[in-house]
Amino acid sequence: MTVLMTYGDSNTHGTPPIVDLGQYNRFDAATRWSVLAARALGWTLVEEGLPGRTAQFADPVMGAHMNGQDGLKIALQSHGPIDVLTIMLGTNDVKARFGASPELVTGGLASLLDIAQSPEMQTRHGGFRILLICPPPVLEQGPIADQFYGARARSLALPPLYAALARARGCGFLDAGQVIEVSPQDGVHFEPEAHAALAQAVAGALRAL
Repeated sequence: MTVLMTYGDSNTHGTPPIVDLGQYNRFDAATRWSVLAARALGWTLVEEGLPGRTAQFADPVMGAHMNGQDGLKIALQSHGPIDVLTIMLGTNDVKARFGASPELVTGGLASLLDIAQSPEMQTRHGGFRILLICPPPVLEQGPIADQFYGARARSLALPPLYAALARARGCGFLDAGQVIEVSPQDGVHFEPEAHAALAQAVAGALRAL
């Protein structure tokens, strides 16, 4: 059975659009895009979504463990063997507190690919394919809008940079912003309908790898 690992942040974890700050919620397995995509393919799923995760930054508020580079190493050494890895990160990297340009955000994804494509990790799993997913652009509205000041412009610039990176690294690529939009409720997270649409798109992109 093909094993899929989905590596990402709250939108891979299944966090619903935020209404009240400080409350933890998660969509069930019948809603989350990663579960739906794996079911459509008939694959075994390993979910690795952490709310707040970045591609490269230790978060001064949420903690140093939000740096996705160490997290990816841990995930790849905790599970296995896997056959396919999806990476969807960058939403949290465009937060105002990191001051990251689109090019710097893309550099963080390049670092994750350095880890995933290293001889150590590829040998450990017997080789695996990678689908790089660019998250949809954020909206600066809702209860966490202050954290994403200026983030829409940065996130709008990411798709061509991610696409070029994927081509350079021999990975599959999916621009989620061509398939879904974030919820207007908080400008960051996905509604159930978006999870369903993204699952179909991811399943199609994985079949094409």
